[in-house]
Amino acid sequence: MAKRQLPDTRPEIYVSTDVEADGPIPGPHSMLSFASAAMLADKTVIGTFSANLETLPGAAGHPVQMQWWQTQPEAWSACRRDLQRPEDALVRYVEWVESLPGKPVFVAFPAGFDFTWMFWYMMRFAGRSPFGWAALDIKTLGFALTGRPYRKTVKATFPKEWMDPLPHTHVALDDALEQGALFCNMLAAQRAREAALASLAPAAENGISESSQPDPAA
Repeated sequence: MAKRQLPDTRPEIYVSTDVEADGPIPGPHSMLSFASAAMLADKTVIGTFSANLETLPGAAGHPVQMQWWQTQPEAWSACRRDLQRPEDALVRYVEWVESLPGKPVFVAFPAGFDFTWMFWYMMRFAGRSPFGWAALDIKTLGFALTGRPYRKTVKATFPKEWMDPLPHTHVALDDALEQGALFCNMLAAQRAREAALASLAPAAENGISESSQPDPAA
């Protein structure tokens, strides 16, 4: 008889990840740089990982993206230093994620872009994803918390208290740290809202039960 596995009681670790690329999709284009900041819900940073990558053989920068990079000379210079082979960097990255003291959750803004790149590179060069097939999208969380239309859910519309004074430089590690703090602040807001709703529930139940009792004065 197979032994029952004990429940995994480790805390979730939110791996805020930012990707810089030279095009919209991996394969025809290349991931230039990526970084992750592993954080607890209280914004404690457990560790970070970043790497600048050599481009893929036969790939080329997309004209639109390369035109944008011309407007970001400092970020371009930062992501083209100390280049590593993807087959080396992604193996080390996956091992780093797997060594974290908790259950890793991929977090990005928008996750549809960053996770597409990271999942493709992890599967191509490391053969596995420590995050499984799932990613947590900060934009979607903002949509749920603010009630704004999804396409209008952008950072500029978020409450100021969600935004820590951290730089957004298009250098992958800077942006991973910035969006990680944003996510943790949003998570705290969500949990505060849930706690407030939970505190109202007993009062509402008491009100219902009291109103259901016969009026002794009737």
